Amino acid sequence: MSGSTIDWVEIPEGILQRGTPLDELEGIAARYADTGVPLAWYRKEAPRTPVRVPAFRISRVPVTVSEWSAFAADSGRAPLPVQSRTPGDHPIIGVPWSDAVDYCTWLSEHLGGAVRLPTEDEWERAARGDDTREFPWGDEYRVGLANLVDLGIGTTTPVGSFPEGASPFGVLDLAGNADEWTSTVYAPYPGAPADLPARDEYAFDPHVTRGGAFRHDRDLARCARRHSAYEADLTSIGVGFRLASDAV
Repeated sequence: MSGSTIDWVEIPEGILQRGTPLDELEGIAARYADTGVPLAWYRKEAPRTPVRVPAFRISRVPVTVSEWSAFAADSGRAPLPVQSRTPGDHPIIGVPWSDAVDYCTWLSEHLGGAVRLPTEDEWERAARGDDTREFPWGDEYRVGLANLVDLGIGTTTPVGSFPEGASPFGVLDLAGNADEWTSTVYAPYPGAPADLPARDEYAFDPHVTRGGAFRHDRDLARCARRHSAYEADLTSIGVGFRLASDAV
């Protein structure tokens, strides 16, 4: 994205193998036991269900600091703390969900077309493609394909810095760098375990985030991993967003 243009990736209509089979959850929790994530958190992914997702477009990379700065200046908003100390080609982080929606509204007016946040299903479709891969790049985790805590960078990197971590459709940064808002309010999937809470009670905002940020471990890089903003300091936990729109 740059100026008044967006680097859209066209995602065709298709079947998303959404979520994780219930009988695989214990194995996944054991595989990532070193991250300290309890089995209960993975249960939010169940069950696996084929879901038809209509064609849509999604931005190749998240919204950057320079793009957000143009919005803030035009709308008279106070700068976010990260703007003064972060290069313009890094993802903007520290953005509340409502402000991300405001950005989409502002950009829609400038472009003359509807821009929005992706739904949770659209995000997972863009990350996973037509199969059941665990990560955007495949089934095996590899250090160096995403800006996660194991790299030890401790902050964001320029968007698109990990091209080998691209999804099947060529979408970048779907794992790591900035955690990403979706437009979806968390609720258990249809057919989820009956004892799963109806709300994510630890979340500071009910909307689902996806992908994980620079401070997160590899479990959040998984295509199926559902989570939210669990700390009020959205800059510290690296919450940003990317754009979507209906297919043209």
